[in-house]
Amino acid sequence: MKVLIADDEKDMLKILKAYFEREGFHVFLAEDGEEALTIFYSNKINLAILDWMMPKVNGLQVCKEIKSNSDTKVLMLTAKSENEDELAALKIGADDYVRKPFHPGILLARAKKLLRKEKIVQLKDIKIDLEAKKIYKKEKNLNATKTEFELLRCFLNHKGSILTRKKLLDIVWGFDYFGEERTVDTHIRRLRDKIGEGVIKTHRGLGYSLEEEDE
Repeated sequence: MKVLIADDEKDMLKILKAYFEREGFHVFLAEDGEEALTIFYSNKINLAILDWMMPKVNGLQVCKEIKSNSDTKVLMLTAKSENEDELAALKIGADDYVRKPFHPGILLARAKKLLRKEKIVQLKDIKIDLEAKKIYKKEKNLNATKTEFELLRCFLNHKGSILTRKKLLDIVWGFDYFGEERTVDTHIRRLRDKIGEGVIKTHRGLGYSLEEEDE
């Protein structure tokens, strides 16, 4: 698991790095918001821990950009005590927050909780094994490709949202992909051939979304 920790307190970064590495995490450190975004766009980050008050670009802005372009979990660190400030962080997509000062062990526990997901997700007659990265229909293994699995997981992580081809490319293929956007249509068509037509909905001129229930 790759974790980005962004804070302008160097001593804090050293302590947190030690705690997380001891638990087997691959840790990236940033001392300001710009550096945090550079690391984010250069690596597949699973969790971003962001200090609210950072130089250059504050943690709230970094959180908003990360959440607009990925499935990365975000945990905010804040010395602020006003509930409306924490509510603002949650509204722009932060998954959790921890108030300073805190014990590093508590932050580590909260981070682990955020990264812990259900191993099996049931969607109509489709079963998605998130750990084994396999998709089943009526208990039959569909032998989905890596891209097909990542596409379906992306839709699961963005239930209720219409995802454009550009956003799907950024999340599934990565920011360094420079191919045709229409490749998304090809892979979704192949995925539909396996899971059925009633799961992923096309929004003409906009993109695609996950259909949660039969109408």
